[in-house]
Amino acid sequence: DVRMDEATFRALHLAGYPLAIAAGTGTIMPSYSSWNGEKCSGNRHLLTDILKKDFGFEGFLISDYNALDELPGQYKQQIAQSINAGMDMVMVPDKYVLFMKLLKELAADGAVPMSRIDDAVVRILRVKIAMGLMNPKTSLLADRKLHARFGSTEHRAVARQCVRESVVVLKNDKGTLPLKKSVRVHVSGKAHHDIGYQCGGWTITWQGKPGPVTEGTTLLAAVRKAVGNGLVTSSMDGSGASGAGVGIAVIGEPPYAEMMGDRTDLRLSREDVAVVENLKRAGIPVVAVIYSGRPLIIDDIIGKADAIVAAWLPGTEGDGIADILFGAHKPTGKLSYTWPSGETVTFQRRDTTYKSLYPLGHGLLY
Repeated sequence: DVRMDEATFRALHLAGYPLAIAAGTGTIMPSYSSWNGEKCSGNRHLLTDILKKDFGFEGFLISDYNALDELPGQYKQQIAQSINAGMDMVMVPDKYVLFMKLLKELAADGAVPMSRIDDAVVRILRVKIAMGLMNPKTSLLADRKLHARFGSTEHRAVARQCVRESVVVLKNDKGTLPLKKSVRVHVSGKAHHDIGYQCGGWTITWQGKPGPVTEGTTLLAAVRKAVGNGLVTSSMDGSGASGAGVGIAVIGEPPYAEMMGDRTDLRLSREDVAVVENLKRAGIPVVAVIYSGRPLIIDDIIGKADAIVAAWLPGTEGDGIADILFGAHKPTGKLSYTWPSGETVTFQRRDTTYKSLYPLGHGLLY
């Protein structure tokens, strides 16, 4: 529930909408969340007054999955509130027969004006016509012949490029990066050889899961390709690194999606910190590669890792991270938001008490 006045809300959270609408955005999905205690899915001022009237949005609004169920009252009241607020299409996965019955009743009773129904229909048809969906000869329906190219070498090359361009080098003391290919590399951490960790949630299944959920290249496999099998050793906990030239700790968040990933504490796990500590005990430079869907509190490893890389959720292409670690490509990634310090008690960077570890736009070069 975002608690703030409208001027601040528009400046902080709505600033991108006029630009997106002007660029031709055809659909917008209101969130499950609330603004000053009122659910967005039933907020007429937000959906109609601001989006449609002030911002001139001519496409259609579609609800999130079962979002109407979170509005106050019985189901019929929830439908009326959302449609009257400006919702044009509703995502109802299970009780859609009941939804249609109740909406028809609301329209017949005048509780939902026919002008509102007509407006929703016009908006939906407008987008469909603009996409060519109403003309069989020019329809943009899916081209099933493209299935054969899914996961192709060409597609994976693009994914690898995306990874190496989005990696952000947060710390790089004493020129630790790029790594030399002539020294033994010890790769550790729970995520060092795990495609599931690299991909995160919404991969094959809703929440995703650790393990070989799909085809791809783990970071361990990518490092082996970069320097050769003979110079690469590995362990889960950082042990066995004695004699290596460098240690790579691959750590971060387990897969999650939506509310299943909600946390009250964004600190790295004790297990992850221990991997960095174990590598450091071997007396070698340590590079921490972090997989996460958001900035984590990494204060516990700041003084222990010589280099820290935010790899986000790189998906199937661990080679893209290796491209940066070993200097095949120079890093270009920059933070699109500040990275908070563990000392902060707020996560709004405009608050006077907010403390950042790395500023907006941070990203080191070689």
